[in-house]
Amino acid sequence: MKRILVVAVGRLKTSWCKEAAGHYQKLLSRHFRLEFAELKDSPAALPAPERVRLEGEAILARLPERCAPVCLDEKGQSMDSVRFAEFLRDLVEGGEEPVFILGGPYGLDPAVRRRARAMLALSPMTLPHELARVVLCEQLWRAVSIWRNIPYHNV
Repeated sequence: MKRILVVAVGRLKTSWCKEAAGHYQKLLSRHFRLEFAELKDSPAALPAPERVRLEGEAILARLPERCAPVCLDEKGQSMDSVRFAEFLRDLVEGGEEPVFILGGPYGLDPAVRRRARAMLALSPMTLPHELARVVLCEQLWRAVSIWRNIPYHNV
């Protein structure tokens, strides 16, 4: 079974976010292994640029050798759900492992951005980290349901 990996700085702390992410992980489990790699936040006492650099090193170290990294950023490309389903399908059918990357509170290191296949925006608004993960999980399920013609998405 193919895998979709989400690499995130920080962990889900609230029970409702854990429950929601788990719900979509379970729905996806018939089609993909949705895995989460939660990376420890860098020390809060460090200046923001140093935190971003350290988190970037940890993200890059966690990326599988053959993968298609996709950074999530409010300034990234916006896609509707149908286009996102096509994007995901193209990666998977092209033999690549999609890896979605969520940075820490100060964003992503330029080295991570350079490694990315794409920069995607879940919303033009800034989302709290935990909510962004839940939205990503839901959109992954929606994309798979569109791609596999499962009745979930209404056009």
